[in-house]
Amino acid sequence: MSDTLTAASTLAGRGIRLSRRNLDAVITSMMLPIMLMLVFVYFFGGAIDTGTRYVTYVVPGVLVLCAGFGAASTALSVSEDMRLGVVDRFRTLDIGGTPFLAGHVAAAVTRNALSTTLVLGAAFVIGFRPSASPGGWLAAIGLLLAYITAVSWLSAAIGLVTRTAEAAGAVTFFMMFLPYPSSAFVPIETMPSWLHGFAEHQPVTPLIESMRGLLLDQPVGDSPWIALGWCAGLLTLAVTASGFLFRLRTR
Repeated sequence: MSDTLTAASTLAGRGIRLSRRNLDAVITSMMLPIMLMLVFVYFFGGAIDTGTRYVTYVVPGVLVLCAGFGAASTALSVSEDMRLGVVDRFRTLDIGGTPFLAGHVAAAVTRNALSTTLVLGAAFVIGFRPSASPGGWLAAIGLLLAYITAVSWLSAAIGLVTRTAEAAGAVTFFMMFLPYPSSAFVPIETMPSWLHGFAEHQPVTPLIESMRGLLLDQPVGDSPWIALGWCAGLLTLAVTASGFLFRLRTR
């Protein structure tokens, strides 16, 4: 176990160093959520009635959107390592699939933490004023980290399936799109009735509703537990699938 953790931490450091060599991609993944937040707040916010200031309503959704952008890069990096034969070199050092993938996921979580901090900073500049207690902040951050970890593992599994970085980017587009048909940017009841069922019962809606309630110090009901259930299910599926796919690709 200690050897696995050591290898995973070493590979996480490698992933962060590789990110520093691809600053254009990192900056894009960090700035795009901020730009989208500005577009929604200043271009569309005046026309959308949410019962509160629109910047207050939209920030939790932007944070989840940011997590999707950051997690998608995991598929690209895993796919490139598989294509270039880097994994074969690791295997000669007795590094298995778990530390290899865990390193990529840890690097993704680190990058996402920085992105989330930047998005929150920009949100405060344009008027976001949460009223959460310290416990509410911790709970909201914990839920977001659980989601980031789950979708990063899922993205790593996608990177094992796809043969090129382009294909990996195309498949992970779904994760980046998922916040749109949810309560991230508009109330679900304003959507067409045929979309309500999906919007109410997809993974990110309870996460966004939980974060919004926690950050605004409002009742959240059982939304956090539903969100954690989704995260646990996605994580279990992703870890199991990635282990099988890694063995399949490297046999």
